[in-house]
Amino acid sequence: MSTQRQDEDGAMTAPTTIEWTVGPSRCEIRSGALHLWRIRTDADGIELAHALSLLGERQRARAARMRHLPYRERYVRAHAGLREILSRYLDAPPGALCFEYGPAGTPALAGAAVPLSFNLTTTGDLALVALCPGVGPRSDVGVDCEWIRPRHSIEAVAQRMFAPEVVRALESAPQDQRIARFYRAWTALEADAKADGRGLFRPRPAGAQPPAVLHCIPETGYIAAVARSALPPVPDWSTFDLLPQVWSAPAGASSIGR
Repeated sequence: MSTQRQDEDGAMTAPTTIEWTVGPSRCEIRSGALHLWRIRTDADGIELAHALSLLGERQRARAARMRHLPYRERYVRAHAGLREILSRYLDAPPGALCFEYGPAGTPALAGAAVPLSFNLTTTGDLALVALCPGVGPRSDVGVDCEWIRPRHSIEAVAQRMFAPEVVRALESAPQDQRIARFYRAWTALEADAKADGRGLFRPRPAGAQPPAVLHCIPETGYIAAVARSALPPVPDWSTFDLLPQVWSAPAGASSIGR
């Protein structure tokens, strides 16, 4: 797979498709590496009762407030999957992990024995987790994934959200390429904003350098971007599928049933 970087004029070469392998039950990550995990959030994902049992109180409370059942189920599976993934690096039970949250709500591990930076994104029936060793500005990572589908007024959104050179590239592209270009630019913007935890509508601090951004296709119909101060080439990423396991629901576990 080739790396994808945003050009100065906002154009981007076509990203290639990620090739996934089954994620190991225990993981280590070397300095400078990037691991990307894929989580199913549809009915093929983690069994819901078990997934809910892995969440912390804050996550269970948020899930309970979600009235739209499909969104709730995707949220539960995505965050349970995140805990399952992190547990494989920390050698700790998924339900025992503790998080602290930044000003924009970005989670980080609290008191972890192994320093890890991670970021989660969900869209459609997928969630992705990008993970790097270390903590702090040079290690912080952001990931965004979008399900590519028709969207109205992309030019108006671009004018409000994108840099002028990206807007020009979008407006000059053939009509049948604009939606793909829009989502590439959007995922780059989101991943960039998530990499330093400032959120989408907070400006970059004065003098701060923008991160490197690389694109990939996690599966047909989706586009993803990863941002970090420095990134290894896409062929050097380790890309893992979190496969569902056959779980027995713990005694007394809550249900998020219909």
